[in-house]
Amino acid sequence: MKYLIIVSLFVSSICFSQGNNLKSQKVSFNVKGVCEMCKDRIENGTLKLKGVKYVKWDIISNNISLIYNSKKIKLDDIHKEISLLGHSTDKYTAPTEIYNNLPDCCLYETLSIH
Repeated sequence: MKYLIIVSLFVSSICFSQGNNLKSQKVSFNVKGVCEMCKDRIENGTLKLKGVKYVKWDIISNNISLIYNSKKIKLDDIHKEISLLGHSTDKYTAPTEIYNNLPDCCLYETLSIH
């Protein structure tokens, strides 16, 4: 009888822990930026969002990798919040007023000369 109780507790704890892992999502997408100041702004601003657990943005590729809890925040909201930092993503363009207030070294939009 003791053996049956111990086994059932063990199995239920494994199932419960696997269920919690289903909330964590690992994603990557493009976020525009050009320098270390951009990197700090993007990573620190994103990490402050409730439900975001890990953030790494690469300057060269402009690729952000993150782990977030899908029960606490939606991916679309993460995109939106990053754009409100002044950095456009695959889904949202940074508002012009916010983008224009970034330091000069962070202005990633370039004019094409014909």
